[in-house]
Amino acid sequence: MLASLALQAQQFATDVVVGAEQFVDTIYAQYQNKRIGLLVNQTSIAHNEHLVDQLHEKGLKLETIFAPEHGFRGDADAGAHVKNGKDTKTGLPIISLYGKNKKPTKDQLANVDVIIFDIQDVGTRFYTYISTLQYMMEACAEHDKELIVLDRPNPNGFYVDGPVLEKEYTSFVGMQSIPVVHGMTVGEYANMLNGEGWLANKRKVNLKVIPCKNYSHNMLYKLPVAPSPNLRSLQAVLLYPSLCFFEGTEVSVGRGTETPFEVWGHPDYKHEKFTFKPLSSYGSAKPLYMGQVCYGENLHAPVSEILQQMNGQLRLEYVQKAYNASNNQADFFNTFFEKLAGTASLRKQIVANKTTQEIRASWEPALTAFKAIRKKYLLYEDF
Repeated sequence: MLASLALQAQQFATDVVVGAEQFVDTIYAQYQNKRIGLLVNQTSIAHNEHLVDQLHEKGLKLETIFAPEHGFRGDADAGAHVKNGKDTKTGLPIISLYGKNKKPTKDQLANVDVIIFDIQDVGTRFYTYISTLQYMMEACAEHDKELIVLDRPNPNGFYVDGPVLEKEYTSFVGMQSIPVVHGMTVGEYANMLNGEGWLANKRKVNLKVIPCKNYSHNMLYKLPVAPSPNLRSLQAVLLYPSLCFFEGTEVSVGRGTETPFEVWGHPDYKHEKFTFKPLSSYGSAKPLYMGQVCYGENLHAPVSEILQQMNGQLRLEYVQKAYNASNNQADFFNTFFEKLAGTASLRKQIVANKTTQEIRASWEPALTAFKAIRKKYLLYEDF
């Protein structure tokens, strides 16, 4: 099935009607007398135009733009502090939720009745847009604001895999006990947060999800807009769940090159033939090993080949191979690795030279339990 996904992609990508398009076509009329805040970024496009611009043109009472990691225009480096500002086109104030505070305050929500969330996710626990979603849901629940999620397809929504987060490793790159690849859209995930009582103090928000039309988890979806500066292709989006583990190691994932998250390497791995040199560039002002030649692997390939290699699973082989090649294994991992993995077990298993099969087997009990919960909140046909 997975091998055929790439062939289906073009056919189904043009048929999907995202929640934002439905909102600007008809649903917006229900909110003409509401004061509206929007949690959006550069991916918030409907009918080839930004959602903010369209709703502004329709005369809705837009009050505030809230922005996640990478900012409203999506051009800030990963992890970079994002400042508040003003949208030059509409004059609306922009409040960063990746700056002084990640959770909106009472004052920041005081002038709105409803929040619209419309951000393209990539379907991994450590991609921070779903963490920002949770904080906004909690704030809306606490201050009696309605929240509308305009749903979008999940480009990694055709499988569930990886270690499930253990609570002691909770952080902004992992706020719930879900696997690395959760196989849910943001709308489905929002319903899960609400329905399972996972919001702070088990509060529930007044939530409305506008589902996509003509989408199922059997489909592959090619994102029309890059979701962040270093995920620039469908190949990178598909490889991201596997390669992001490298962000907790000594290995570069190609930030500062033309193909981030499609390569990996290190200056000392000179037994590898493929090379790249990170340089200061868009989305990566100071990349790891800037100006140094890195030796490693080029994973760029046709989407169909990547899907065949994945076979519905994230791949641990890259991290295992790099660890075994390291000249400094004692310092191969850094403290961020446990946060990305959501557990201390994965590092220990790699160090102990456990096989991929042994590691994967250790995930199964928690994955089975998660899948049972996930099933309750699916809005679309499952894979």
